[in-house]
Amino acid sequence: RITEQLIDVESEEHIWSEDYDREFKDVFAIQSDIAQQVADALPVQLMAGEKRHIEKKATENLEAFNLYLKGRYYWNKRTGEGLESGIEYFEQAIEKDPSFALAYAGLADSYILLAGYTYMPPTEALPRAKKAARKALELDETLAEAHTSLAGTTFHYYDWLTTEKELKRAIELNPSYATAHHWYAVVLAALGRLDEAIAEEKRALDLDPFDLVINTYLGWIYYFDRQYDKALEQYLHTLESHPKFYLTHLWLGQAYVQRGMHEGAIAALQEALTLSGGSTLVKAALGHAYAKSGRKEEAQKVLSELNDLSKQRYIPSYYIAAIYTGLGDKDHAFEWLQKAYNEHYLFLNWINVDPIFDNLRADSRFTELLKKMGLDE
Repeated sequence: RITEQLIDVESEEHIWSEDYDREFKDVFAIQSDIAQQVADALPVQLMAGEKRHIEKKATENLEAFNLYLKGRYYWNKRTGEGLESGIEYFEQAIEKDPSFALAYAGLADSYILLAGYTYMPPTEALPRAKKAARKALELDETLAEAHTSLAGTTFHYYDWLTTEKELKRAIELNPSYATAHHWYAVVLAALGRLDEAIAEEKRALDLDPFDLVINTYLGWIYYFDRQYDKALEQYLHTLESHPKFYLTHLWLGQAYVQRGMHEGAIAALQEALTLSGGSTLVKAALGHAYAKSGRKEEAQKVLSELNDLSKQRYIPSYYIAAIYTGLGDKDHAFEWLQKAYNEHYLFLNWINVDPIFDNLRADSRFTELLKKMGLDE
């Protein structure tokens, strides 16, 4: 038995309720049936896309669907271990139902983040991501998640038109898909359309107010817009309820750097390094903070450690460049930025708005890099 109630949140007036008694045989049919009856009871006219969304079954296999949900849970942790676990669950879901388009989209998203958060070289991860995204679209062209996944791959290759087109299509297909709004927000930020980016990220937050990634990235976009106080406020608000989320500590530390609050920055980044299990992305960001605070020997030590680690695992060229920028070594900074470009490293996409590289903007090499990336307009 499921009871549905509609209550006016302003007056707390009880408007409508209904009990549904169903035999538990097909959970997807029950879900669609109840959603349709609730919609029928409300004084609204469903659009064709919304009606299709209610009636649509992602899979007939409940076990595959549960595996998919587990995959998304681990995917959203944004750690190397979490993303690897997510991949395992998505692959198991595909084994249970090879026509399960959502599972392929989840698989694509996992490889996209493995590349973005430096757990796998982009040249290795991105082809896998694109293959999975294409398979998801082949199975279901109307799946918002699949269009979002494809946008995540084209974004790495600086294909701005395709990326924006795919994200708009995803939002058109499912306006309630928070991840599509979130990814569109960060793309808009990369393009320098920061007012639009903030509005889009707030829309994502309206749809999923407890998502740690969306909460954190709203602060990140404020950071790009040089609204450092708002960024810090957003990060600290997120940490109040989830003090162990390493990404929030990472971006908090970078905001502290821009405010000249170096001790706070180093403390936040050291916490992020511990919570992330030694992420090379965080270690490199810590090196930049050391350099900006005048602790050059420690920054050089981080460079040496990352150089040693590069013999075993992928190291983020973008943040190696950031360390050199902090040290005032522009030539090495541009050398590593070129490597990041060749690797299609995700965070390079925000170079035109990232304050870390403000001291390089007057250099002709910076202008040339933006031109190659299609960010010179």
